Amino acid sequence: MGLGVLEDRVMEHVPGTTRYFDDPERPQFSSDGVEGLKCDTSGPVPIILVPQPSDDPNDPLNWPLWKRDLITFILSVTAIFATCLGPILAANTLTLTEDFSVRFAKVAELTGWYLFGVGIAAFFFVPSGRLWGKRHLFVGGTIMLVVTSAWGGASRHNYASMAASRVFQGVATAPFESLVNVAVGDLYCVHQRGIRMAFTNLAVFGGAFFTPILVGKITHELGWQWTFYFVAIFCGLCLPAVYFFCPETAYRRDQALNTDMLSSDSPGTQQFFTNTLATTTPEESEKTKQRNAPSTPDTLVGDDADQIQTGLSSVPISSAPPAPAASSTPAPAPATRAVMIPPPKATFKESLALFNGRKADENFFKLMLRPIVLFFHPAFFWACLIQGLMIGWTVFIGVILAQFFIGPPLWWGEVETGYAYTAAFVGAIVGFLVAGLLSDWSARLMTKWNKGTYEPEFRLLLIIPMMIFGCIGLYGWGPTADDLLWDIPPAIPLMFFGFQVAGMVIGAVASSLYIVDAYRDLAIEGFTIMIVFKNLLSFGLTLKAFEWLVLNQTKATPLFNIIGSVQVVVCLSSIPLYIYGKRIRSFYHRHDLLALCRVR
Repeated sequence: MGLGVLEDRVMEHVPGTTRYFDDPERPQFSSDGVEGLKCDTSGPVPIILVPQPSDDPNDPLNWPLWKRDLITFILSVTAIFATCLGPILAANTLTLTEDFSVRFAKVAELTGWYLFGVGIAAFFFVPSGRLWGKRHLFVGGTIMLVVTSAWGGASRHNYASMAASRVFQGVATAPFESLVNVAVGDLYCVHQRGIRMAFTNLAVFGGAFFTPILVGKITHELGWQWTFYFVAIFCGLCLPAVYFFCPETAYRRDQALNTDMLSSDSPGTQQFFTNTLATTTPEESEKTKQRNAPSTPDTLVGDDADQIQTGLSSVPISSAPPAPAASSTPAPAPATRAVMIPPPKATFKESLALFNGRKADENFFKLMLRPIVLFFHPAFFWACLIQGLMIGWTVFIGVILAQFFIGPPLWWGEVETGYAYTAAFVGAIVGFLVAGLLSDWSARLMTKWNKGTYEPEFRLLLIIPMMIFGCIGLYGWGPTADDLLWDIPPAIPLMFFGFQVAGMVIGAVASSLYIVDAYRDLAIEGFTIMIVFKNLLSFGLTLKAFEWLVLNQTKATPLFNIIGSVQVVVCLSSIPLYIYGKRIRSFYHRHDLLALCRVR
């Protein structure tokens, strides 16, 4: 039992559990049967790279770190402009009710239609990203953002046109909301993902809270139409950066290199290669050996050669696999070590292609159904609740905020209402800092205490600050918003709103990191169902927000006491997942849920 994580009784090595050394007292290159693996030596202590980079210069893990960080930055900035379309109407509620001659609830539905578009589009875009890569979706999504944002601004007084544009704005946003976090998994090894995942989550979920701050002032000075025009302009500026500097991040890596997804505890060793060869024909065995031949420092490619080295200059592969008992096929000859010359590095012109081959040999329609099946997987169901509910509560507060601040007793205009989101933006920054500082640090510390073995369940420690920040915000928002009539300063409920947003960002980081580290082979489908769940939930909340408030005589306290209690229960569900998470990983590795439902 490693630090409270129950060991599995069936599998010796459970996928997701990795050697993630961070203890200077332990051998780094040849220990406990782990030999010849590439390490990150940029820090004082070498860390084994998980997954292992191939010898292909086109493998994103072999790209210079500055290039990978530039791609992450460009996609994150574009994601900010994409996701800002979600709350772009928050400060304009009163203005839009007058322009479109509709009730508050109909204006709130415009946000709902945007969320609906994101959720539905994810079902189609994510399978496409799995099969053909993500680049065509990022480039196409950016183009669509320019067009649909201009369409929204040109809607003028036509409510139906605005509603339609909101749906397609959601469709354009879907690639960034669903695939940016997955791209982080493509670009970085386990020990490098934490701070980057926190940054991308801040961009996707937190950066949107800066939008209403600007929108209120823009609406007051130029008109609400220009809020959409500015999004179109900035997305247009992002388009060349996405096209020229964001090559395809999806890579068809040999399964032997995905050391975090193996069910053997000796990746990179003779036993692993023997197991691999045993499932192939003699001809395929020779190809596999060549593909998986370990590299030495002299064979590394790219600008990372000075940061990554192998622990041993060679790995012995000397014994042939035994032939299956029931087969008459003669055993292959003893294997000899062979090093395959890596393919040439793609030219800049070649990197501009929107498609560079299939990334998986799977059925598109089966891939569409996989997220629905994964919803019934305990870990993915937990992730949906952790991330989806907090985002849903954030949308809920944003919708009813107009009831308390635009109406009596404050009678705020669009400028003041926009500035009210400053607290939410600060909360998002705080959540980003907390998650970024604690995510990798806590994982390394727990790994050190666990004698150099990393368990993805260590990521669940982030739920502690999430529950503290998030539940303070939820329980505090209701009574302080109700007491605005009794001269409670508006800054008090807005401060609690900031707490809730901080908890939301931390929860998004925690759930994303856990899914990527524990189920990286299912990360794309996992993020899909998380996005669909939270967007459809938020869509439903926008339709019911005012109705629930009216049922409670416009009192937020009883409503948010219930919401806060629900969130406490959801956060506490992380405890059994932490304890039994490794056994759950083992069970579903042995009993493939997707295969049982015939969508594998």
